[in-house]
Amino acid sequence: MQAPKQMKRLTVIQKAIDKKKHIVPGLLGICIFTTILLGGSVYAQEPEVIDRIVAVVNSDIITLYDLNRAFKPYEENIKALQYAPEKERQTLFQVRKDLLDQLIDSKLADQETERAQITVDERDIDRAIERMKEARSFTDEQLREGLARQGMTMAEYRKELKEQILRTRLVNREVKSKIVITSEDIKAYYESHQDEYAGEKKYYLYNIFVRLSPETDTLERQDALRQIKDASARLKQGLSFEDLVNQLEDSSSRVEGTDLGLYRLEELSGQLQGAVAKLKAGEISEVLDTDFGPQIIYVQKILETPTKSMAEIESEIGEKLYNEAVDNRYQDWLDELRKRSLIKIIS
Repeated sequence: MQAPKQMKRLTVIQKAIDKKKHIVPGLLGICIFTTILLGGSVYAQEPEVIDRIVAVVNSDIITLYDLNRAFKPYEENIKALQYAPEKERQTLFQVRKDLLDQLIDSKLADQETERAQITVDERDIDRAIERMKEARSFTDEQLREGLARQGMTMAEYRKELKEQILRTRLVNREVKSKIVITSEDIKAYYESHQDEYAGEKKYYLYNIFVRLSPETDTLERQDALRQIKDASARLKQGLSFEDLVNQLEDSSSRVEGTDLGLYRLEELSGQLQGAVAKLKAGEISEVLDTDFGPQIIYVQKILETPTKSMAEIESEIGEKLYNEAVDNRYQDWLDELRKRSLIKIIS
């Protein structure tokens, strides 16, 4: 005869506790807490629960201590952003939920590495630490100080590194080794994303203008337009744009000059697009009467980048497609693991 579901759950949780009791402070408290959850009775005077189970993953558990430790850095960063109370509460809740999902996924991966008998020795961990120190220019002392600020010992850090290496090897075996990106895949992506690799033209722009608001009256707008036309006439007589800007800065004129910077045509307003598209490097537009005042556009230089051929970016596209495939396949693999696993989240 099959055991009741309640008894099955108790057996799974008790096995998990027996397996992980070295990381769970207050074992008695946890057992009592579990009994309460499953409908059992307890003494009237309940001891304070120091830690508790927040999730059961097959024969393993995730404790509140595990979750709080992973959550702490995120909690501090979110609170430092000084959100409104309700937004802060919602953000903290969502991040905590996402972290618990990640811890469950990690636990499933750890179980698979054990099942697949994937191993990591101490030399692998030593090499990983040396690579990290070299990449960040850390000394041993700086590394230990950094770990201490995060409330972590070197032994705990080595344990986390070991788990990361094991998971990486598992992903290489279960996911990456089964992904092949063909030349046909790369060609299809290139042909369907021509806009990403097409040549590009950018214009380095300056302008001379009189600043007005849309509500400026007609007389004032006409006076501003006259001043810009005078400036345009001086440019047509041979005065350089740069010299004109310098002269305007030294005068009491309302006419100003601005370095606008580098733009693609589509980044400009419709009125400016039409004017700039007609200009070559070193040329100046006619006077433009815009809502924000009359102005003259000067194209100092035009920067053009050629279209990238498929041969030039074949490896770039291949890497992009490979990484996308890894992400998708890994998530599918995790979803399948979850379906065939016993996962219980305890609120």
